[in-house]
Amino acid sequence: MGNISTRTEQVSADGGVFDAYLALPEARRGPGILLLQEIFGVNEFIRAKAEDLASLGYVVLAPDVFWRVERNFSVPHDEASLQAAFEVMGRFAEEVDLETKAADLVAAFEHLAALPEVSGHKSAVMGYCLGGFLAYLTAARATPDACVSYYGSGIADLTGLASDIACPVLFHFGGQDPYIPAEQVERIEEAFAGRDDVTFRVEPEAGHAFENLLAPMFANPEAAGRSYAATKAFLAEKLF
Repeated sequence: MGNISTRTEQVSADGGVFDAYLALPEARRGPGILLLQEIFGVNEFIRAKAEDLASLGYVVLAPDVFWRVERNFSVPHDEASLQAAFEVMGRFAEEVDLETKAADLVAAFEHLAALPEVSGHKSAVMGYCLGGFLAYLTAARATPDACVSYYGSGIADLTGLASDIACPVLFHFGGQDPYIPAEQVERIEEAFAGRDDVTFRVEPEAGHAFENLLAPMFANPEAAGRSYAATKAFLAEKLF
């Protein structure tokens, strides 16, 4: 992966300060990517993805999204951890309202964009599962130069935010995702009708979380290879 370095940043938000994992490229400067977690937290998958993106020349910040209900929650992708992850996610959904979630995300995005390592470069937001929804929310509330959203549950219920998103967007979905049926994907597509800078990719045989190769219960290596290649091409085009 080259000479990647990492550190923990402190992001200030209304009500407190929270951690964010930062991965820096060998050049120590570059475009920024705000990388948003699944329900399992800023765990091995998200940290590895941050470092992989850093190896491509990006400065990547992965904030502790759950900090208001449980700080630095991080569990592996296995059956035993699902219950803990759903429990924390439930509290996050119930106890943190949408605008507070959005404010935290904007704070993290602005923190990233203000880093000396990012100054003068463009910045994007990208997320998986829960993070796919939160990336969509961030794109509506902040001013990223691009957005990548992987199988974000809940987007179909907030299509009204589509008109607030000015940047190019790449959406990824699995055609066999039990949490996001085709009808929901179609509803999201309709909300962006006429936007030639918004792309929808559906992997027909893939389910939910298909790009997470550390989660055997979800992973689809073939679909993951195609989707991540598309993501890398999209980010390179929009940020460099």
